[in-house]
Amino acid sequence: MNAGMQALLIDNLKTLRLSAMIRHLESHLRQARQEKIDYDEFLLNLADIEIQVRQENGRKRRLREAKFPLLKPLSTFDFEAAGDLDVRLIKELSTSEYITRARNIIFLGKSGTGKTHLATALGMEACKHGIRTRFVTGCALVNELIEARDEKILGRIIKRYAGYGLLIIDELGYVPFSKEGAELIFQILTERHERKSVIITTNLGFGDWTQIFGDPNLTAALLDRITHKAHIINCSWESYRLKESLNKRRDP
Repeated sequence: MNAGMQALLIDNLKTLRLSAMIRHLESHLRQARQEKIDYDEFLLNLADIEIQVRQENGRKRRLREAKFPLLKPLSTFDFEAAGDLDVRLIKELSTSEYITRARNIIFLGKSGTGKTHLATALGMEACKHGIRTRFVTGCALVNELIEARDEKILGRIIKRYAGYGLLIIDELGYVPFSKEGAELIFQILTERHERKSVIITTNLGFGDWTQIFGDPNLTAALLDRITHKAHIINCSWESYRLKESLNKRRDP
């Protein structure tokens, strides 16, 4: 390929916004000349690079959009300390197939058992699989919805939360909601029912959820929706944080 033709090709690639192909064009041309690579293989290799770069950029963009407080992948979870956890189920959930079926996941257990870690890890896997994800605590979500109502943009915010492929609501149950807050979060979960997946972490058993939402009828209706076809995972093992604190106290 002469210089004029290469310059024209680069201009065309710029017009098509194929930036990765532009960056790797020179090295692939040199490799093709040296190894006598066919045109079809050369083009395929160059296109593969563009696809890989776009997929990685998309994954990073989705991770930023998800707003995880910390990035905690499954590889850093201490499965040995979680003796009752069904590891096969977690690995199955990491494929994100449950999202295509609009199934929910609920992690129940005491503070410090790794519920947030597991929810975050599955959310990161969803981002890797091209699924728009959002992580938010229950209190932050309710506060955002109340502010949106006051600013008369509630419909827009509800539409946004209804649109995520996966919504993760963390720490549901640590602080009870007002009647208004309970109704707003109920509205979000109703919008997603049987259409989009939700992961919830909570320190309360279902029988105690009236402590969060107040109204028994609203609580029953909410539980009926989110537990329908849900994976319910009881995190009944000892708190990691408590165990670490006790071990530190024993150290000389």
